[in-house]
Amino acid sequence: QVDLVESGGGSVQAGGSLRLSCAGSLDAYSTYCMAWFRRAPGKERERVALIFSGERTDYADSVKGRFTISQDNVKRILYLQMNSLKPEDTAMYYCASDDRAWDSCHSRVDYNYWGQGTQVTVSS
Repeated sequence: QVDLVESGGGSVQAGGSLRLSCAGSLDAYSTYCMAWFRRAPGKERERVALIFSGERTDYADSVKGRFTISQDNVKRILYLQMNSLKPEDTAMYYCASDDRAWDSCHSRVDYNYWGQGTQVTVSS
């Protein structure tokens, strides 16, 4: 069973947009703490956005004002709208989830469930 499945990645030119989706199973999808991470070649994994209880959000400085995280709890889908994409946004993007309080959701990255990733490539 695959618990989290990402989709929506692809290749786009700089300045373009993509919307990533992450569909979750009943076990994996969380209405508490879900997040998007990315890992670029040769770089550490980076959390780019998180959403807590469907409302409270937090973004990495590198994507603030360009990316928006949201979720649809009826469909059990997490989204990441990415606008004004830059070549440095090129990475494999992963969604993750866990049932935890805000402090842990925000301060820790050892989430319980992870997807397999979707590739985003931005060309200049």
